[in-house]
Amino acid sequence: MPGIRRSALAGALLVALAACTAEPSGAPAPASTSGGEPPAERVHVSLGDSYATGYRPAAAGGAQGSAEGFADLVAERSDLRLINLACSGATSAQLRAEPGCDPADRALGAPDPAGRTQLDAAVEALREHRGRVGLVTVVIGGNDLAPCAGAADPLACATRAVADVRANLAATLPVLREAAGDAPVVGLTYPDVFLGAWVNRAFPNGQDLARLSVSLFRDFFNNALKTEYEAVGAEFVDITAATGGYAPLTEVTDDPTYGRVPSSVARVCALTHFCRHGDVHPTPEGHEEIADAVLEATGR
Repeated sequence: MPGIRRSALAGALLVALAACTAEPSGAPAPASTSGGEPPAERVHVSLGDSYATGYRPAAAGGAQGSAEGFADLVAERSDLRLINLACSGATSAQLRAEPGCDPADRALGAPDPAGRTQLDAAVEALREHRGRVGLVTVVIGGNDLAPCAGAADPLACATRAVADVRANLAATLPVLREAAGDAPVVGLTYPDVFLGAWVNRAFPNGQDLARLSVSLFRDFFNNALKTEYEAVGAEFVDITAATGGYAPLTEVTDDPTYGRVPSSVARVCALTHFCRHGDVHPTPEGHEEIADAVLEATGR
């Protein structure tokens, strides 16, 4: 592909990737056992962006904070109480260096009243519940690419952005790992929503964009995340792979809405709002798939 065209496609990819914003919902505390004392409360601490908060776009009949996200599902199915510290539109730098959201007023996007970052709040929660932390999950990095959308050279900009993500994770994850003790820490990536450009008419070169996105996710973004999580002994869950993003585009299926399309395209259309609404966030089925991947990775 010529360099100019490749940069233009990457720019389109990054425009959509900037859209990770939303608000969270909570999970119920575990029920007590019958005939005895209630078990010691165990918690799931969740950090990150809108994928963690559980966002459903208004175009899909939702509202901020209205959806049950993967973190809620994981906590519920693991008998953990969710402490969701994720924040709309958070970047990897903001996660560790800027005030996060107020857990008591998250629906309005209010900042943390104590000025704590997500990392500060997580360390505090992990130390408070030391010995009772069942799981820590982190999903971050998508919003770091936002400034590259209008860059003259989107690929060069993306390279710098991924380097920044790695630097911020390298500063964040050891602190989180120490505070978590022996509790499992799991880092996630995202579905390759841009496979949906294959059928989304807003993208005139949608099939080329979908093809390009496969290598960008597999060889560029996800490898960087995986390296940083594994460096601190955290588990990395490749959600792109778990949602079929690496399947050959020559494998086709008959989709009831879009006709004969690559199987990976049909799947991302079912798991995200991108094909229909141009929104990168998961459908309820998408959050289910992400939760299943996390639960499988942690042996739950």
